[in-house]
Amino acid sequence: MQDILEQIEEWIKTFLIDCITGNLSGMFDSVNQKVGEIANEVGKTPGDWNSGVFSIIQNLAENVVIPIAGLILTFVLCYELISMIIEKNNLHGDFETFMLFKWIFKTFVAVYLVTHTFDIVVAVFELGQNVVHQSAALIGSDTALDFEAVMGGLIGELEAMEIGELFLLLIETSLIGLTMNALSICVMLVLVGRMIEIYIYCSIGPIPFATMVNWEWGSMGNNYLRGLVALGLQGFFILVCVAVYTVLIQGIASAQNLHLAIWSCAGYTVLLCYSLFKTGNISKSIFNAH
Repeated sequence: MQDILEQIEEWIKTFLIDCITGNLSGMFDSVNQKVGEIANEVGKTPGDWNSGVFSIIQNLAENVVIPIAGLILTFVLCYELISMIIEKNNLHGDFETFMLFKWIFKTFVAVYLVTHTFDIVVAVFELGQNVVHQSAALIGSDTALDFEAVMGGLIGELEAMEIGELFLLLIETSLIGLTMNALSICVMLVLVGRMIEIYIYCSIGPIPFATMVNWEWGSMGNNYLRGLVALGLQGFFILVCVAVYTVLIQGIASAQNLHLAIWSCAGYTVLLCYSLFKTGNISKSIFNAH
C-alpha cells in the first residue's frame, strides 16, 4: 500500500514538473519570438505595413488635402509678399528686386514641399526603418535565451520540492503565461496604434508643409516634421524596451528563489507594457513635437 502511495506521489510530482517546465519553456519561446516580430513590425514603412491602407491615404491626400493646401499656400505666400514689402519700405516705392527673387524662391520651395509630401514622409520612415533594422540585429543576438541550456539545473531544483510547493508554482507559471498573452495584446495595440497615428499624419501632410516657408506660420510645418521623425524613431524606443525586458528575465531560470524570480518576471512584464505605451510620448518629447 505504501509503495502504491509513493508511486502516485511520484507520478503527481512528475506531472507537475512537466507542466511547470512546459509553462516556462513556452514562456521564453514566446519572448524570443516576440522580439523578432516586434523588430519586423516596427521596421516597416507605412507602405510596407499595409499597402492598401497607404494607397487610400495617399489618394485622399492628393485629391482632397492638396487642393486645400494649395489655397492655404496661396494665402501664406500673398501674406509673405505683402509683409516683405511693408517691412522693407513701408510702400514707399523703393522695393529691391532681390526681395522679389527671394519671394519667388520661397514660392518654388513651398510648391515643391506640398507636391512632394509623400516623398518626404517615405524618406523619414525609411530613415527610421534603417535605424530599427540595425538595432534589431544587435538585439536579436544579445537577448535570445536558450532555455534548454539551463533546464537541467531547474529540473533538479523542482524535484527537491514537495507536491504542495510544486502545485503553487504551477499556478504561478500559468498565471505568468496569461500575463505573457496580455503582453502580446499590449504590444499589438502599441504597434497598430502607432501605424494608425502615422497614417493620420500622412493624410494631412500637405497642409502643414504649405506653411513651412513663412516665419510666422512655419511653426506648424516644423512641428509636423518633428512629429513625423518622432513616430519614425518610436520603433527604436520600442525595441529598447523589449531588449531591456528580455535581458532582465534571463535570470528567472537560474535564480535561487524561483518564486521570487517568477513574480519579478510578472513585474517586469507590467513595466514593459507601461513603457511601451510611453514610447510615443518619450519620442515626441525628445524631438520637441507636440
